Amino acid sequence: MDYAFRGCGTLKKRPDFGEKGAGTMAGKKRKRGFTLIELLIVMAIIGILAAVAIPMYKNYLIRAKVADVANAMRYIATAMNNYMIDLTVGGGTSAWPACPDLPAIQTSLGVGLSNVSRIGAAQISHDTGEIVATLVNVDGLVDGRTLTLTPVVGPDGSVSWTWGGTIETRFIPKQ
Repeated sequence: MDYAFRGCGTLKKRPDFGEKGAGTMAGKKRKRGFTLIELLIVMAIIGILAAVAIPMYKNYLIRAKVADVANAMRYIATAMNNYMIDLTVGGGTSAWPACPDLPAIQTSLGVGLSNVSRIGAAQISHDTGEIVATLVNVDGLVDGRTLTLTPVVGPDGSVSWTWGGTIETRFIPKQ
């Protein structure tokens, strides 16, 4: 082995190029792991994904809970259609039931909504037939606001329904 004299009075062993991997990177052991910049890049990507995904997830949760209320309201609308058919078939004139609260809806139409925990209050207007439900236990964005289902009677007596309410339009169900 040869020794070389390096500055400042130190001796350093010269590599013997006949040895395996001497003088190359293959001869040195590389440390394993991630560099700081690699970890920072991964953290930035995760942060960007979370910033986009969390609001979208919250939006989908609210829509799913509002859909639960919409299904219950459709159930009331079906019962109201049956109520009108029963009146007109019996020779009476068409009229909407007067239901100022949930117990009256259950009594008049036979619709039980006790399992729907997202409706705080509901009523049916005797004059217009509009169903109004106040939302609770959904999210702070929609709690206390209303979802309405308004009937439109056609000239042939058919009834179509239109959604509305005081909640944001992005949460109102599609026709």
